Amino acid sequence: MRSMEMLSAFINIVLLGWLILARTKSRRAMLIGLAISAIAVLFHGIMEGMRWQMVPIYLITIIPIVILGVQSIFEPKERTGKGSRIRRILALSLAFLYGIIAVALPIVLPVFTFEKPAGPYSIGTVTYDWIDEQREETFTAEAGDKRELMVQIWYPAELQASGTREHYLSDAGPFAEGYSKLLNMPKALFTTFEHVRTHAVEDAAIATREPAYPVLLFSHGFSGHKNQNTFQIEQLVSEGYIVVGIDHTYSSMASVFADGRVAWLVPQDTDSVDYLDQANEGWVEDVKFVLHQLEQLANHDPEERFTGRLDMEKVGMFGHSFGGATSTQMLMRDDRIKAAINMDGILYGKQRVPEGGLKKPFLLMSADHSLQIAQTIPDRQQAEMIERMLTRYEHVADGGNYWLIINNMDHTGFSDFYLISPLIERMAGIHLQQAHRIINDYSLDFFNHYLKQQPLQLLNQVGEHPDYTLKKG
Repeated sequence: MRSMEMLSAFINIVLLGWLILARTKSRRAMLIGLAISAIAVLFHGIMEGMRWQMVPIYLITIIPIVILGVQSIFEPKERTGKGSRIRRILALSLAFLYGIIAVALPIVLPVFTFEKPAGPYSIGTVTYDWIDEQREETFTAEAGDKRELMVQIWYPAELQASGTREHYLSDAGPFAEGYSKLLNMPKALFTTFEHVRTHAVEDAAIATREPAYPVLLFSHGFSGHKNQNTFQIEQLVSEGYIVVGIDHTYSSMASVFADGRVAWLVPQDTDSVDYLDQANEGWVEDVKFVLHQLEQLANHDPEERFTGRLDMEKVGMFGHSFGGATSTQMLMRDDRIKAAINMDGILYGKQRVPEGGLKKPFLLMSADHSLQIAQTIPDRQQAEMIERMLTRYEHVADGGNYWLIINNMDHTGFSDFYLISPLIERMAGIHLQQAHRIINDYSLDFFNHYLKQQPLQLLNQVGEHPDYTLKKG
């Protein structure tokens, strides 16, 4: 719960208890209770924004109004005796149950927050709507449609950067609707997105501590979106990286373009290996186009923010799931990518990791649940397909590269999704905060070493650990 939510809940539950337990309630005391309750809710609404999960708390504010209205119509009579005590006990029991529900709702469906980034930089951000005039859009029927991508850049800003912190999603409505349809769950469960803020400040001045900063591209998974790994992106940016997130249009949950148009997720044949190998080509082309746009910005940014500030000689990439596969393909196929991390992505795409390894720095992160998933699938044909796909991992660590397997972890834990509710996290059986810290620590160590030439701090500790296993080829 947010701070003003907690204060409002405390005040209103105390007020409810007083209304039930107090034998006499003067009009003046009722008015004072109403005023305190209303002021707390008002400040919460102004500072944090009201949401439906807090409705039971808001309703308690109305109770003194109702009682005052009743008192003005009927002369209150003092009641005593056994019947009165029974009614009081029953009322108190119902109020206790109501209080539990009132507090549980905003805790189970919180306005989640991200850990404060640990690095020496604040975070700035800017979003672009880019059109690749050289490519036709294959997901629309209209002739002449060009491939259009929403791209968000996060960059190091001065520590004293001021401004309003950016929303997690600039337009949360389409994403709430998208998650609702994809998961077949009520849209109301995802409306908290509109209240979540990040540590980034839009259009903040870029930090001047370094003349230029290494660039990292981020690619989401199928039905994901460019912001889905904010927990990781903000940590990397705070340590001196420029991170570029790409919405792979029609394969992302929703792409909201600059003029408000929404490109929804298009269902695709995600059970076909041949289809996914081919579909990955489109994602690779997306990344190549974005790289070209970044080179243009580095040479001449019309807004003068990134001119000379993007170190295009130190470019890395990381991605989750299908975006992890895209990162691996880009590492093999584009000389501009110097190092890459694949987070729990099966190695779809045209090229295979050869015997002897990639000959370029590579880190594969896997969830132990993902590596065991074939054993839990009742459909034998699908299980065998997954087992065949896992054989593509055979040479990932060859040549001195790394494979990090996180214990008690699943595929979705590599993103922000479980932050939606601690109940979902518990049902998944993972410790999200711990897993995210492992991901952040090893991502930073990897890129610091291979893009900034800093000594390894963690990747030199090969072997089994309580929370993970690190392998090196």
